[in-house]
Amino acid sequence: MGIFTKESIAQLAEEQNVKFVRLQFTDIVGTVKNVEIPISQLEKALDNKMMFDGSSIEGFVRIEESDMYLVPDLDTWVIFPWTAGKGKVARMICDVYHKSGEPFLGDPRSNLKRVLKEMEQYGFTEFNLGPEPEFFLFKLDENGAPTLELNDNGGYFDLAPTDLGENCRRDIVLELEEMGFEIEASHHEEAPGQHEIDFKYADAVTACDHIQTFKLVVKTIARNHGLHATFMPKPLFGVAGSGMHFNMSLFKNGKNAFYDPNGDLEMSETAYQFMAGIIKHAPGFTAITNPTINSYKRLVPGYEAPCYIAWSAQNRSPLVRIPSSRGQSTRIELRSVDPTANPYLAMAVLLQAGLSGIKDKLTPPHAVDRNIYIMNKHEREEEGVVDLPHNLEEALTELKADEVIKEGLGSHIFENFIETKEIEWEMFRTQVHPWEREQYMTLY
Repeated sequence: MGIFTKESIAQLAEEQNVKFVRLQFTDIVGTVKNVEIPISQLEKALDNKMMFDGSSIEGFVRIEESDMYLVPDLDTWVIFPWTAGKGKVARMICDVYHKSGEPFLGDPRSNLKRVLKEMEQYGFTEFNLGPEPEFFLFKLDENGAPTLELNDNGGYFDLAPTDLGENCRRDIVLELEEMGFEIEASHHEEAPGQHEIDFKYADAVTACDHIQTFKLVVKTIARNHGLHATFMPKPLFGVAGSGMHFNMSLFKNGKNAFYDPNGDLEMSETAYQFMAGIIKHAPGFTAITNPTINSYKRLVPGYEAPCYIAWSAQNRSPLVRIPSSRGQSTRIELRSVDPTANPYLAMAVLLQAGLSGIKDKLTPPHAVDRNIYIMNKHEREEEGVVDLPHNLEEALTELKADEVIKEGLGSHIFENFIETKEIEWEMFRTQVHPWEREQYMTLY
């Protein structure tokens, strides 16, 4: 039984003086879209009768099959606190359906639910995610456009007065808590202007909903502080980039399936098989977890971001880390994901990769507990450590060759994702960049 009913939502809307409702969904590249309706249309939306033109959304459908329904998830009802006083705005996150009543295969949220159903055949009841999204705060200019001027010179865990983003970050946390988030930590990150806010783990769909809401709140509150928040993985050369580590665990009837008090490192066979699936399919899913040209500027040696496929329970340089908590908190942390990833797609392919490891009873390679960054290529090869894809083109080639990851996306999303990203790569490849002019204009 959910938290909200149609009746309780209608009542809350009236009591709280809600004037508009945003029906939100996410497109294939991870952008939040919304259809805003006046409160007079709320009943129609709650009856799943709200239609929109799917052909207007990149990668959704062609014109001739464009009419689609938005089916709101009642439990995602929330009133945006910052809209108080000017006729409040509420939102519900929706799944996208065809007129026939079938879930639309190009809807990332519905696709994740499809893979979760598959997971249940293995006897698991829940796939949980604790995300750690990072972002940068830049100052706005007098026209309200973002500059490259940072709002502080703070460093890891610094406090005011160095960390000028602290007030902004505090306001973000307060807004999120008012919207029902359980915030676990909020601190300044390694680079100047960089911040991280971690929230409590939740089931896969809820956690992905939270990530999308989080991005919206961070950008909105930052702007109120005269700042621009960006989730771009590497906005500045020479400093650490922004990641979004994924802490993942499978549960069976309320029990963590990754925990075994008698297992090696107190981890179950299931956990090792799942991790083996993740490691095996890392080249194939990287285009999904790191989907932009800029993503690969972060995945370079020397900045704590992983660029090699390995795991460890000790050091922080590998792709997969096993945090020290055990019991219900036993989890596998994937450190390559960045905040430009569409969370619904990332969770679908990671679950598919992990389940394939369980199905095929895979064994992970041995742990690499040395700092991989200081190993040379020969030493890495001896340890069996392979590189992640170096750019988006390589990542797309790996994705096209990985049947398990394609299965996790379904053919509609796979084809549209590849088409969109190949256009992006081609635009980048043929563009002349400032670096080239600096290097070659006077030299030749």
